[in-house]
Amino acid sequence: MAIPSSQRIFVDAVTRYCLARNITVEVRSDGWLIAMRSGERRHLAFAYDVGLNSATAHQIANDKAATADVLQCSGVPCIPHTLFLGPKLAAYAPAAGSWETMLRLLAENPRGLVAKPNEGTSGDGVFRVTTKPALELAVGRILAAYPSLAISPYVEIEDEVRVVLIDDRPVVVYSKERPFVVGDGRHSLLELALAATPAERRSTVLPGLFAELGRAELDAIVPAGDRRILNWRHNLDSGAEPVLLKQGESRDACIELAIKAARAIGIRFGSIDVVRTDGAWRILEVNAGVKMEALSRSHPELVYAAYEAALDKVFA
Repeated sequence: MAIPSSQRIFVDAVTRYCLARNITVEVRSDGWLIAMRSGERRHLAFAYDVGLNSATAHQIANDKAATADVLQCSGVPCIPHTLFLGPKLAAYAPAAGSWETMLRLLAENPRGLVAKPNEGTSGDGVFRVTTKPALELAVGRILAAYPSLAISPYVEIEDEVRVVLIDDRPVVVYSKERPFVVGDGRHSLLELALAATPAERRSTVLPGLFAELGRAELDAIVPAGDRRILNWRHNLDSGAEPVLLKQGESRDACIELAIKAARAIGIRFGSIDVVRTDGAWRILEVNAGVKMEALSRSHPELVYAAYEAALDKVFA
């Protein structure tokens, strides 16, 4: 869903940068297109991309299956994603068909699969499935809105970290903390979730809980001291909160892996999501557009500094 330009810190950061340096700036298309001019030089920014990345790197990063393929070829540990084309691209689909391959993936992954649009951000249209009917429903919903989808094995993610890089230099590193409640031995999971979640955030935080659990589990009393995660996804748009990662081995490991991923794809300015599963770090996704709306609520100075550093590269 498009966010009004008045709420996008990206637009404010680019505008503020240009005004401070006598760079002519013009905001078009409700903030999704920004034209900048410095002397005889003209430069464009679109959506959350300042224009540092090549067209090829941008397209690969925005394609989840292509990103996984490139990383695997480059020896960078990652979560595999398999591409499936929708009806509009049926002419390019393999002759053997896709459904049999999807069922094989489901059989090979007893913990389930994650189906999502092959292109897109913010966690829209992401489904965790463990049964054939659920897979069929998820595929139908995704392909009704998107031309293709990607399927990956469901893995228990212990931690998820986002690393924002500019030419291999980390400018922002934060973890994504999912919303949770702690039991008191008197209230149900549903009661605790409703009490802990502000009304304006319930539509983003709670759907994942309702999709995963039945009524009996939601109504069960949570034992005192028990910690329950409210959403299996780490997406910031699904209620997770950004928490700056302190110096240490985990931060260093995530940065090192993110740099390898960025180099493999050719990304100069991007955000790389690194996840820890079974004690090992792997790349989940690479984003050519750097969206930091959630982080800006708690650390606006870091967000402005990151966009400023990227624009310095543009106008260097």
